[in-house]
Amino acid sequence: MPLDKLLRESKEKMDKTAEFVRNEFATIRTGKASASLVENIAVDYYGTKTRIRELANISTPEPRLVVIHPWDPGAVGAVIKAVEQSGLGITPISDGKNVRIPIPELSEERRKDLIKVVRKMAEDGRVSVRNIRRTANEEIKRMRKDGILPEDESFREENEVQKLTDEHIKKIDELLEHKEAEIMEV
Repeated sequence: MPLDKLLRESKEKMDKTAEFVRNEFATIRTGKASASLVENIAVDYYGTKTRIRELANISTPEPRLVVIHPWDPGAVGAVIKAVEQSGLGITPISDGKNVRIPIPELSEERRKDLIKVVRKMAEDGRVSVRNIRRTANEEIKRMRKDGILPEDESFREENEVQKLTDEHIKKIDELLEHKEAEIMEV
């Protein structure tokens, strides 16, 4: 595998990992209403697991309220059940056509629990980035061993992979710092 392709693929994988961490953080509630809080919850819709965003409009008309308006009024019960079982700790209210989800203030204890959860997500992202680095470095070492790559160039390439790794871990750390501040904001 040519080196530029190896570096490009490693960077793409690391970018996807950082984006995945960002999306995971979006699902953590912070006491503010957000469509991302519920959009990926799977609803048992006529025997098929369907995400809420695929069967309803989701809006946040107020800072502490999420409103889900299913296109099929028959899905309201399934949406309520899915939200209740999601583990978000929020209680949906139905008016027959819409599902309203008031977002309560977070307690200090719940905020600390959420901080632990986001730190675990960030660490999982860092581990994933390091695994991508390990795979790339193994490929570089294999190329050096097979005589495809001179030794000095292989060390340069390993340094490039390390720079990519450091950049992406820093990006994940910045996302974590921002999310922690958002959670602790009262």
